[in-house]
Amino acid sequence: MKCTHRIVFPHEPKVDIPKHQLLLHSNADDVSIRNLDSMAIARLVRVPGIVIGASVMSSKATELHIQCQNCGHAKAIPILGGFTGVTLPRQCARSRIPNDPTPRCPLDPYFVVHEKSHFVDQQIIKLQEAPDQVPVGELPRHVLISADRYLTNRVVPGSRCTVMGIFSIYQSKASKNSSNGGAVAIRTPYLRAVGIQSDIDQAAKGNATFSEEEEQEFLELSRRSDIYNVMAACIAPSIYGHRDIKKSILCLLLGGSKKILPDGMKLRGDINVLLLGDPGTAKSQLLKFVEKAAPISIYTSGKGSSAAGLTASVQRDQSTREFYLEGGAMVLADGGVVCIDEFDKMRAEDRVAIHEAMEQQTISIAKAGITTILNARTSVLAAANPIFGRYDDMKTPGENIDFQTTILSRFDMIFIIKDDHSREKDEKMAKHVLGIQMNDGGADEMVESEIPIDKMRRYITYCKSRCAPRLSPEAAEKLSSHFVSIRRQIHDAEIEANTRSSIPITIRQLEAIVRITESLAKLTLSPVATEAHVDEAIRLFLCSTMDAANQGSNQGSRELNEEVNGLETELKRRLPIGWSTSLSTLRREMVEGKGYSEQALNRALMILQRRDMIMFRNQGAQVYRNGV
Repeated sequence: MKCTHRIVFPHEPKVDIPKHQLLLHSNADDVSIRNLDSMAIARLVRVPGIVIGASVMSSKATELHIQCQNCGHAKAIPILGGFTGVTLPRQCARSRIPNDPTPRCPLDPYFVVHEKSHFVDQQIIKLQEAPDQVPVGELPRHVLISADRYLTNRVVPGSRCTVMGIFSIYQSKASKNSSNGGAVAIRTPYLRAVGIQSDIDQAAKGNATFSEEEEQEFLELSRRSDIYNVMAACIAPSIYGHRDIKKSILCLLLGGSKKILPDGMKLRGDINVLLLGDPGTAKSQLLKFVEKAAPISIYTSGKGSSAAGLTASVQRDQSTREFYLEGGAMVLADGGVVCIDEFDKMRAEDRVAIHEAMEQQTISIAKAGITTILNARTSVLAAANPIFGRYDDMKTPGENIDFQTTILSRFDMIFIIKDDHSREKDEKMAKHVLGIQMNDGGADEMVESEIPIDKMRRYITYCKSRCAPRLSPEAAEKLSSHFVSIRRQIHDAEIEANTRSSIPITIRQLEAIVRITESLAKLTLSPVATEAHVDEAIRLFLCSTMDAANQGSNQGSRELNEEVNGLETELKRRLPIGWSTSLSTLRREMVEGKGYSEQALNRALMILQRRDMIMFRNQGAQVYRNGV
């Protein structure tokens, strides 16, 4: 009350002010959680972080009314805020007159009169260092926050916020019950919140305040005719090639426009990308770069991630024994990017847990009496290997990809990366890699990008916070006709192959192309997505998801595959290890003698050669068996 009087009415001390809560905000420098030490005790600090847990709301007494059950003496005990408690007096405080004949009240006579006591709402929040604030090799630190009255239920797990609070200490139950006398002097630190600033606008996360000079610079940058190629070249510049993949990652970082329909339905604007391919094709390096380039990002590995670690878990407070929620990677990266490496190594039941988060962008929890919905508005960039380690061109996508169609349909773009052997490509790649090793910048591409990563991150944040493009009528009409032709093409391919495509092309893919189009328009700060943006979005979709869906479609029908499998067995039986024979002899025995087709024989020989089971000699005229 006195503080508010001095601030609001400095010259009118007699003005009556109703009961209120004074909240403080400041532009002082932030103090990281790991830098809070004993010198900061009882001081006002400003601490940024990410909420990983929030308890249920409880009642905290500010004034306790107690009464002696023997003589009826009553008194009120004020209680400070935070985690401070109170101990009831062991003896009655009633003043006794001299020579009072009545016996003294017994020990511990007081009981609490709840209806006369004063209570306020209190919530315990667990604040952790944001992933981008944790030094390399260190574990993230956390601190407990005591929030009361208006500050309760302001944040949920996954919210990024800045807490103004008084750095305080309290005696935990562990030190109270400790048999070691030295532990009594140990106090546990916490923050008593006097103000919480939360990031309400998810798109503007990551310091969305820009100076006039920055805005002018970004506007000039958006007007460049080559901004698309320049920004794409800034994605992992030390990695050779993968131009279309880098462009798709740029679209992922920008994202499309989120929409809320009149009936309340929400359409996501975040883009999901899957990189599936051979080992040694820089998939993990691309993920690592995105982790550094995105304003908000979390990197995790599929083998070390559980369903609870990716979504949310229910924990029990050791002191109060109450259950509370702790957010996982998808919740903590709300408004950013989750990079999941080794996506194929995840257990199927853990992978299913992120289905809802990837499409509806929420995580529903119904555990231990807690029923709630958490936001998971994230983009997912995943990397995986085929079933056999390397992609086998002789097999269909369904035989190479160990994912269900339910998860594949949630990816806007799916890239199949093959380590093809090409002399010209290998020479350029070797020259580029050796140039990096010798620190002279590589061969054809500069390792130092034209736009620094910090500036690129700021520009992406600026685009996401200032622009939400929509399709023009002409672009929508063009996109509609293209989608119909794509669906017809997939349908014809399925009829010809007599099997369903393992990579589905559904209405989700139409929405994916819309999001890609909007992200391309967002790059140039254009409020309307034009036909040129649609053309580039369709090109990216055709060279990613459509190319993956058509992989193996020209390999023939099911009957041909069965014929090839039979021929493989015949050839292994005909050629023991170490033996050789002429190609003409094999053709005469298999085609003319046993009735196999010429196409099946050529394909079976190619498969065995790719598996290093046979090799051709004498300019292809001799077939030699060299492996199992």
